[in-house]
Amino acid sequence: MSPASTGASTTLDAVPSPAAPAAPDSRLTPGGPGYRRMSFALFLAGVATFALLYSTQALLPLISDGYGVSASDASWTVAAATGGLALFVIPMSALSERFGRRTVMTASLAVAVTVGLLVPFAPSLGVLVVLRGVQGAALAGLPASATAYLAEEVRPRALVTAIGLFVAGNSVGGMSGRVITGWVAQEWGWRVAVGTIGLIAVGCAVAFRLLLPAPQHFRAGSLHPRRLLATVRDHLANPLLRRLYAIGALFMTVFGGVYTVIGYRLTEEPFSLPQGVIGSIFLVYLVGTVSASTAGRLVGRLGRRGALYLGGGTTAAGLLLSLADSLPLVLLGLVLITAGFFAGHAVASSAVSKTATHGRAQASALYQSAYYVGSSAGSTVGALAFHASGWSGTVGVGLCAVLGVVTITALGTLAARRQILADAH
Repeated sequence: MSPASTGASTTLDAVPSPAAPAAPDSRLTPGGPGYRRMSFALFLAGVATFALLYSTQALLPLISDGYGVSASDASWTVAAATGGLALFVIPMSALSERFGRRTVMTASLAVAVTVGLLVPFAPSLGVLVVLRGVQGAALAGLPASATAYLAEEVRPRALVTAIGLFVAGNSVGGMSGRVITGWVAQEWGWRVAVGTIGLIAVGCAVAFRLLLPAPQHFRAGSLHPRRLLATVRDHLANPLLRRLYAIGALFMTVFGGVYTVIGYRLTEEPFSLPQGVIGSIFLVYLVGTVSASTAGRLVGRLGRRGALYLGGGTTAAGLLLSLADSLPLVLLGLVLITAGFFAGHAVASSAVSKTATHGRAQASALYQSAYYVGSSAGSTVGALAFHASGWSGTVGVGLCAVLGVVTITALGTLAARRQILADAH
Protein backbone atom coordinates (compact mmCIF):
# COMPACT_ATOMS: atom_id res chain seq x y z
CA MET A 1 0.00 0.00 0.00
CA SER A 2 1.02 3.54 -0.51
CA PRO A 3 1.73 5.73 2.52
CA ALA A 4 -1.47 7.63 1.85
CA SER A 5 -3.60 4.54 2.27
CA THR A 6 -1.90 3.48 5.49
CA GLY A 7 -1.62 6.88 7.10
CA ALA A 8 2.16 6.59 7.40
CA SER A 9 4.21 9.74 7.25
CA THR A 10 5.81 10.41 3.90
CA THR A 11 8.40 12.58 5.64
CA LEU A 12 9.77 9.72 7.70
CA ASP A 13 9.45 6.90 5.18
CA ALA A 14 10.63 8.62 2.01
CA VAL A 15 14.21 8.00 0.96
CA PRO A 16 15.87 11.26 -0.12
CA SER A 17 16.84 11.21 -3.77
CA PRO A 18 20.52 11.77 -4.47
CA ALA A 19 21.50 15.21 -5.73
CA ALA A 20 21.78 15.40 -9.47
CA PRO A 21 25.44 15.36 -10.54
CA ALA A 22 26.79 18.67 -11.73
CA ALA A 23 27.11 18.96 -15.47
CA PRO A 24 30.72 18.56 -16.57
CA ASP A 25 32.50 21.76 -17.58
CA SER A 26 32.82 21.48 -21.35
CA ARG A 27 34.93 24.60 -21.75
CA LEU A 28 38.40 24.28 -23.22
CA THR A 29 41.40 23.66 -21.01
CA PRO A 30 45.13 23.20 -21.73
CA GLY A 31 45.75 19.70 -22.99
CA GLY A 32 42.10 19.14 -23.80
CA PRO A 33 40.61 18.63 -27.28
CA GLY A 34 40.39 21.78 -29.35
CA TYR A 35 42.55 23.92 -27.06
CA ARG A 36 45.63 23.82 -29.29
CA ARG A 37 43.62 24.58 -32.42
CA MET A 38 41.92 27.47 -30.66
CA SER A 39 45.20 28.84 -29.29
CA PHE A 40 46.97 28.64 -32.65
CA ALA A 41 44.03 30.18 -34.50
CA LEU A 42 43.85 33.17 -32.16
CA PHE A 43 47.65 33.40 -32.16
CA LEU A 44 47.48 33.81 -35.97
CA ALA A 45 44.69 36.38 -35.59
CA GLY A 46 46.93 38.32 -33.21
CA VAL A 47 49.81 38.10 -35.70
CA ALA A 48 47.65 39.46 -38.53
CA THR A 49 46.15 42.22 -36.36
CA PHE A 50 49.42 43.73 -35.17
CA ALA A 51 51.27 43.16 -38.46
CA LEU A 52 48.58 45.12 -40.34
CA LEU A 53 47.92 47.70 -37.65
CA TYR A 54 51.57 48.76 -37.38
CA SER A 55 52.72 47.92 -40.90
CA THR A 56 53.85 51.50 -41.56
CA GLN A 57 55.48 52.19 -38.20
CA ALA A 58 58.98 50.95 -39.03
CA LEU A 59 58.76 52.62 -42.45
CA LEU A 60 57.98 56.16 -41.28
CA PRO A 61 61.36 57.63 -42.30
CA LEU A 62 60.89 56.23 -45.85
CA ILE A 63 57.28 57.44 -45.98
CA SER A 64 58.47 60.88 -44.87
CA ASP A 65 61.01 60.93 -47.70
CA GLY A 66 58.59 59.49 -50.26
CA TYR A 67 55.87 62.07 -49.66
CA GLY A 68 58.16 64.88 -48.51
CA VAL A 69 56.52 65.25 -45.09
CA SER A 70 57.69 65.57 -41.48
CA ALA A 71 57.87 62.83 -38.86
CA SER A 72 54.74 64.12 -37.10
CA ASP A 73 52.81 64.10 -40.40
CA ALA A 74 53.95 60.57 -41.29
CA SER A 75 53.03 59.36 -37.79
CA TRP A 76 49.35 59.85 -38.73
CA THR A 77 49.58 56.65 -40.79
CA VAL A 78 49.91 54.87 -37.45
CA ALA A 79 47.59 57.12 -35.43
CA ALA A 80 44.79 56.82 -38.02
CA ALA A 81 44.82 53.02 -37.83
CA THR A 82 44.88 52.85 -34.05
CA GLY A 83 42.37 55.70 -33.79
CA GLY A 84 39.98 53.93 -36.18
CA LEU A 85 40.23 50.81 -34.07
CA ALA A 86 39.58 52.78 -30.87
CA LEU A 87 36.47 54.42 -32.34
CA PHE A 88 34.90 51.25 -33.74
CA VAL A 89 35.80 48.64 -31.16
CA ILE A 90 32.63 49.16 -29.09
CA PRO A 91 30.22 49.01 -32.07
CA MET A 92 32.04 45.93 -33.37
CA SER A 93 31.80 44.29 -29.95
CA ALA A 94 28.05 44.88 -30.03
CA LEU A 95 27.86 43.13 -33.38
CA SER A 96 29.77 40.21 -31.91
CA GLU A 97 27.18 39.94 -29.13
CA ARG A 98 24.47 39.56 -31.76
CA PHE A 99 26.13 37.65 -34.61
CA GLY A 100 28.84 35.72 -32.78
CA ARG A 101 32.52 36.16 -32.00
CA ARG A 102 33.87 33.95 -34.77
CA THR A 103 31.67 35.55 -37.45
CA VAL A 104 32.72 39.09 -36.55
CA MET A 105 36.41 38.20 -36.27
CA THR A 106 36.33 36.50 -39.67
CA ALA A 107 34.58 39.45 -41.37
CA SER A 108 36.93 41.94 -39.72
CA LEU A 109 40.03 40.14 -40.92
CA ALA A 110 38.60 39.80 -44.43
CA VAL A 111 38.02 43.56 -44.76
CA ALA A 112 41.35 44.46 -43.13
CA VAL A 113 43.44 42.25 -45.42
CA THR A 114 41.57 43.56 -48.49
CA VAL A 115 42.40 47.15 -47.53
CA GLY A 116 45.96 46.01 -46.77
CA LEU A 117 46.37 45.00 -50.40
CA LEU A 118 45.24 48.50 -51.49
CA VAL A 119 47.57 50.44 -49.16
CA PRO A 120 50.70 50.09 -51.37
CA PHE A 121 48.95 51.99 -54.17
CA ALA A 122 48.07 55.11 -52.14
CA PRO A 123 48.97 58.10 -54.38
CA SER A 124 49.29 60.61 -51.51
CA LEU A 125 49.73 60.77 -47.76
CA GLY A 126 46.09 61.82 -47.35
CA VAL A 127 44.81 58.74 -49.18
CA LEU A 128 47.20 56.53 -47.22
CA VAL A 129 45.94 57.94 -43.91
CA VAL A 130 42.30 57.35 -44.95
CA LEU A 131 43.02 53.75 -45.98
CA ARG A 132 44.83 53.14 -42.71
CA GLY A 133 41.86 54.55 -40.79
CA VAL A 134 39.50 52.16 -42.58
CA GLN A 135 41.88 49.29 -41.90
CA GLY A 136 41.99 50.10 -38.19
CA ALA A 137 38.18 50.32 -38.03
CA ALA A 138 37.94 46.86 -39.64
CA LEU A 139 40.46 45.39 -37.22
CA ALA A 140 38.31 46.65 -34.33
CA GLY A 141 36.32 43.42 -34.55
CA LEU A 142 39.30 41.32 -33.43
CA PRO A 143 40.57 42.29 -29.96
CA ALA A 144 37.32 42.57 -27.99
CA SER A 145 35.69 39.62 -29.76
CA ALA A 146 38.76 37.45 -29.17
CA THR A 147 38.91 38.10 -25.43
CA ALA A 148 35.13 37.60 -25.13
CA TYR A 149 35.43 34.32 -27.07
CA LEU A 150 38.14 33.15 -24.68
CA ALA A 151 36.15 34.19 -21.59
CA GLU A 152 33.23 32.08 -22.84
CA GLU A 153 35.06 29.06 -24.24
CA VAL A 154 38.03 28.62 -21.85
CA ARG A 155 37.91 27.57 -18.21
CA PRO A 156 38.59 30.45 -15.79
CA ARG A 157 41.85 29.03 -14.45
CA ALA A 158 43.31 28.93 -17.96
CA LEU A 159 41.99 32.34 -19.04
CA VAL A 160 45.08 34.44 -18.24
CA THR A 161 47.31 31.96 -20.06
CA ALA A 162 44.98 31.83 -23.08
CA ILE A 163 44.76 35.61 -23.35
CA GLY A 164 48.52 35.77 -22.86
CA LEU A 165 48.95 33.55 -25.94
CA PHE A 166 46.72 35.88 -27.96
CA VAL A 167 48.77 38.86 -26.79
CA ALA A 168 51.90 36.89 -27.66
CA GLY A 169 50.53 36.61 -31.19
CA ASN A 170 50.23 40.40 -31.17
CA SER A 171 53.89 40.70 -30.28
CA VAL A 172 54.95 38.24 -32.99
CA GLY A 173 52.85 40.12 -35.54
CA GLY A 174 54.31 43.44 -34.50
CA MET A 175 57.83 42.04 -34.62
CA SER A 176 57.56 40.15 -37.90
CA GLY A 177 55.78 43.02 -39.61
CA ARG A 178 58.53 45.46 -38.71
CA VAL A 179 61.44 43.11 -39.43
CA ILE A 180 60.04 42.01 -42.78
CA THR A 181 59.11 45.52 -43.88
CA GLY A 182 62.53 46.80 -42.87
CA TRP A 183 64.49 44.41 -45.07
CA VAL A 184 62.01 44.41 -47.96
CA ALA A 185 61.84 48.22 -47.95
CA GLN A 186 65.63 48.46 -48.03
CA GLU A 187 65.66 46.57 -51.34
CA TRP A 188 62.35 47.47 -53.01
CA GLY A 189 60.83 50.41 -51.13
CA TRP A 190 58.08 50.87 -48.56
CA ARG A 191 55.19 50.12 -50.95
CA VAL A 192 56.41 46.59 -51.69
CA ALA A 193 57.04 46.14 -47.96
CA VAL A 194 53.47 46.91 -46.88
CA GLY A 195 52.14 44.81 -49.77
CA THR A 196 54.16 41.87 -48.47
CA ILE A 197 52.59 42.27 -45.04
CA GLY A 198 49.16 42.29 -46.68
CA LEU A 199 49.84 38.93 -48.34
CA ILE A 200 51.10 37.41 -45.09
CA ALA A 201 47.95 38.62 -43.33
CA VAL A 202 45.81 36.93 -46.00
CA GLY A 203 47.43 33.60 -45.15
CA CYS A 204 46.90 34.16 -41.41
CA ALA A 205 43.24 35.06 -41.96
CA VAL A 206 42.53 31.91 -43.99
CA ALA A 207 44.27 29.66 -41.45
CA PHE A 208 42.44 31.36 -38.57
CA ARG A 209 39.04 30.66 -40.09
CA LEU A 210 39.89 27.03 -40.79
CA LEU A 211 41.32 26.32 -37.33
CA LEU A 212 39.12 28.21 -34.84
CA PRO A 213 36.62 25.83 -33.21
CA ALA A 214 32.95 26.75 -33.46
CA PRO A 215 31.77 28.44 -30.24
CA GLN A 216 29.86 26.17 -27.86
CA HIS A 217 28.91 28.61 -25.11
CA PHE A 218 27.94 31.75 -27.03
CA ARG A 219 24.44 33.08 -26.44
CA ALA A 220 23.26 35.78 -28.83
CA GLY A 221 22.44 39.10 -27.21
CA SER A 222 20.52 42.18 -28.29
CA LEU A 223 21.62 45.04 -30.49
CA HIS A 224 19.23 47.45 -28.78
CA PRO A 225 21.12 50.77 -28.32
CA ARG A 226 19.66 51.39 -24.86
CA ARG A 227 20.85 48.01 -23.60
CA LEU A 228 24.28 48.61 -25.10
CA LEU A 229 24.54 52.03 -23.45
CA ALA A 230 23.33 50.59 -20.15
CA THR A 231 26.01 47.89 -20.30
CA VAL A 232 28.70 50.45 -21.10
CA ARG A 233 27.53 52.65 -18.20
CA ASP A 234 27.66 49.66 -15.86
CA HIS A 235 31.25 48.94 -16.82
CA LEU A 236 32.33 52.57 -16.53
CA ALA A 237 30.70 52.74 -13.10
CA ASN A 238 32.98 49.95 -11.88
CA PRO A 239 36.07 51.55 -10.24
CA LEU A 240 38.28 48.53 -10.91
CA LEU A 241 37.41 48.46 -14.60
CA ARG A 242 38.05 52.21 -14.88
CA ARG A 243 41.49 51.74 -13.38
CA LEU A 244 42.27 48.86 -15.74
CA TYR A 245 41.19 50.92 -18.75
CA ALA A 246 43.44 53.79 -17.71
CA ILE A 247 46.37 51.44 -17.11
CA GLY A 248 45.99 49.90 -20.58
CA ALA A 249 45.91 53.36 -22.18
CA LEU A 250 48.98 54.56 -20.32
CA PHE A 251 51.03 51.44 -21.06
CA MET A 252 50.20 51.80 -24.75
CA THR A 253 51.09 55.51 -24.69
CA VAL A 254 54.63 54.50 -23.79
CA PHE A 255 54.82 51.72 -26.33
CA GLY A 256 53.25 53.69 -29.19
CA GLY A 257 55.53 56.67 -28.64
CA VAL A 258 58.75 54.67 -28.37
CA TYR A 259 58.22 52.47 -31.41
CA THR A 260 56.89 55.29 -33.61
CA VAL A 261 59.99 57.42 -33.03
CA ILE A 262 62.78 54.85 -32.58
CA GLY A 263 63.27 54.48 -36.35
CA TYR A 264 63.99 58.21 -36.71
CA ARG A 265 66.44 58.13 -33.82
CA LEU A 266 68.39 55.18 -35.19
CA THR A 267 68.74 56.74 -38.65
CA GLU A 268 70.42 59.79 -37.09
CA GLU A 269 73.84 60.26 -35.55
CA PRO A 270 75.53 58.59 -33.71
CA PHE A 271 73.84 55.41 -35.01
CA SER A 272 73.06 56.03 -38.73
CA LEU A 273 71.69 52.53 -39.21
CA PRO A 274 70.26 51.32 -42.56
CA GLN A 275 66.55 50.51 -42.84
CA GLY A 276 67.04 46.73 -42.81
CA VAL A 277 69.01 46.82 -39.57
CA ILE A 278 66.45 49.16 -38.00
CA GLY A 279 63.75 46.66 -38.91
CA SER A 280 65.72 43.89 -37.22
CA ILE A 281 65.74 45.91 -34.00
CA PHE A 282 62.12 44.88 -33.63
CA LEU A 283 63.21 41.31 -32.93
CA VAL A 284 63.07 42.45 -29.31
CA TYR A 285 59.32 41.83 -29.65
CA LEU A 286 60.18 38.19 -28.95
CA VAL A 287 60.76 39.30 -25.37
CA GLY A 288 57.17 40.53 -25.33
CA THR A 289 56.00 37.16 -26.60
CA VAL A 290 57.62 35.48 -23.61
CA SER A 291 56.51 38.04 -21.00
CA ALA A 292 52.90 38.00 -22.24
CA SER A 293 52.65 34.21 -22.32
CA THR A 294 54.02 33.95 -18.76
CA ALA A 295 51.71 36.64 -17.34
CA GLY A 296 49.54 33.99 -15.69
CA ARG A 297 52.44 32.65 -13.62
CA LEU A 298 53.49 36.20 -12.77
CA VAL A 299 50.04 36.99 -11.38
CA GLY A 300 50.07 33.70 -9.46
CA ARG A 301 53.28 34.72 -7.68
CA LEU A 302 52.88 38.47 -7.22
CA GLY A 303 49.15 39.08 -7.55
CA ARG A 304 47.63 41.38 -10.15
CA ARG A 305 48.84 44.63 -8.62
CA GLY A 306 52.31 43.25 -7.93
CA ALA A 307 52.58 42.20 -11.58
CA LEU A 308 51.51 45.69 -12.70
CA TYR A 309 54.10 47.34 -10.43
CA LEU A 310 56.76 45.08 -11.91
CA GLY A 311 55.64 45.83 -15.46
CA GLY A 312 55.68 49.58 -14.84
CA GLY A 313 59.08 49.50 -13.12
CA THR A 314 60.62 47.43 -15.90
CA THR A 315 59.26 49.82 -18.53
CA ALA A 316 60.62 52.88 -16.69
CA ALA A 317 64.07 51.29 -16.36
CA GLY A 318 64.08 50.61 -20.10
CA LEU A 319 63.15 54.19 -20.92
CA LEU A 320 66.02 55.54 -18.84
CA LEU A 321 68.52 53.12 -20.39
CA SER A 322 67.45 54.12 -23.89
CA LEU A 323 68.73 57.67 -23.30
CA ALA A 324 72.32 56.45 -23.72
CA ASP A 325 74.16 57.00 -27.00
CA SER A 326 75.34 53.39 -26.91
CA LEU A 327 73.52 51.00 -29.25
CA PRO A 328 73.78 48.00 -26.84
CA LEU A 329 72.24 50.08 -24.03
CA VAL A 330 69.49 51.34 -26.33
CA LEU A 331 68.72 47.75 -27.32
CA LEU A 332 68.66 46.67 -23.67
CA GLY A 333 66.31 49.56 -22.95
CA LEU A 334 63.97 48.42 -25.73
CA VAL A 335 64.04 44.88 -24.34
CA LEU A 336 62.94 46.11 -20.91
CA ILE A 337 60.29 48.45 -22.34
CA THR A 338 58.85 45.63 -24.44
CA ALA A 339 58.87 43.08 -21.62
CA GLY A 340 57.25 45.48 -19.16
CA PHE A 341 54.60 46.62 -21.63
CA PHE A 342 53.45 43.19 -22.79
CA ALA A 343 53.36 41.80 -19.25
CA GLY A 344 51.32 44.77 -18.03
CA HIS A 345 48.97 44.59 -21.00
CA ALA A 346 48.33 40.84 -20.60
CA VAL A 347 47.64 41.26 -16.87
CA ALA A 348 45.30 44.23 -17.30
CA SER A 349 43.34 42.78 -20.24
CA SER A 350 42.81 39.41 -18.55
CA ALA A 351 41.70 41.20 -15.36
CA VAL A 352 39.01 43.00 -17.38
CA SER A 353 37.62 39.70 -18.65
CA LYS A 354 37.56 38.27 -15.11
CA THR A 355 36.02 41.36 -13.53
CA ALA A 356 33.12 41.79 -15.96
CA THR A 357 30.16 39.63 -14.96
CA HIS A 358 28.05 40.53 -18.01
CA GLY A 359 28.60 42.18 -21.38
CA ARG A 360 32.15 40.85 -21.55
CA ALA A 361 32.55 41.93 -25.16
CA GLN A 362 31.70 45.52 -24.22
CA ALA A 363 34.01 45.39 -21.18
CA SER A 364 36.86 44.17 -23.39
CA ALA A 365 35.90 46.69 -26.08
CA LEU A 366 36.18 49.58 -23.62
CA TYR A 367 39.62 48.32 -22.63
CA GLN A 368 40.69 48.04 -26.26
CA SER A 369 39.29 51.49 -27.02
CA ALA A 370 41.28 53.03 -24.17
CA TYR A 371 44.32 50.97 -25.18
CA TYR A 372 44.33 52.21 -28.77
CA VAL A 373 43.50 55.77 -27.80
CA GLY A 374 46.72 55.49 -25.81
CA SER A 375 48.49 54.18 -28.90
CA SER A 376 47.27 57.08 -31.05
CA ALA A 377 48.17 59.59 -28.36
CA GLY A 378 51.57 58.02 -27.82
CA SER A 379 52.49 57.95 -31.51
CA THR A 380 51.38 61.55 -32.07
CA VAL A 381 52.64 63.13 -28.84
CA GLY A 382 55.82 61.05 -28.92
CA ALA A 383 56.59 62.28 -32.46
CA LEU A 384 55.85 65.90 -31.50
CA ALA A 385 58.09 65.59 -28.42
CA PHE A 386 60.85 64.11 -30.58
CA HIS A 387 60.52 66.98 -33.05
CA ALA A 388 60.72 69.52 -30.21
CA SER A 389 63.29 67.96 -27.83
CA GLY A 390 64.75 64.87 -29.46
CA TRP A 391 64.66 61.42 -27.95
CA SER A 392 64.71 62.77 -24.39
CA GLY A 393 61.34 64.40 -25.08
CA THR A 394 59.83 61.07 -26.14
CA VAL A 395 61.30 59.40 -23.05
CA GLY A 396 59.81 62.14 -20.87
CA VAL A 397 56.34 61.43 -22.28
CA GLY A 398 56.84 57.72 -21.57
CA LEU A 399 57.99 58.27 -17.98
CA CYS A 400 54.92 60.42 -17.27
CA ALA A 401 52.71 57.61 -18.54
CA VAL A 402 54.51 55.01 -16.38
CA LEU A 403 54.09 57.27 -13.35
CA GLY A 404 50.37 57.26 -14.11
CA VAL A 405 50.32 53.44 -14.18
CA VAL A 406 52.05 53.21 -10.81
CA THR A 407 49.79 55.88 -9.27
CA ILE A 408 46.58 54.22 -10.46
CA THR A 409 47.78 50.81 -9.26
CA ALA A 410 48.62 52.30 -5.87
CA LEU A 411 45.14 53.82 -5.65
CA GLY A 412 43.75 50.36 -6.36
CA THR A 413 45.86 48.92 -3.55
CA LEU A 414 44.53 51.54 -1.12
CA ALA A 415 40.95 50.91 -2.24
CA ALA A 416 41.38 47.17 -1.67
CA ARG A 417 42.76 47.74 1.83
CA ARG A 418 39.88 50.05 2.71
CA GLN A 419 37.43 47.41 1.51
CA ILE A 420 39.10 44.76 3.66
CA LEU A 421 38.84 47.03 6.72
CA ALA A 422 35.20 47.79 5.95
CA ASP A 423 34.39 44.09 5.62
CA ALA A 424 36.16 43.38 8.91
CA HIS A 425 34.03 45.99 10.70
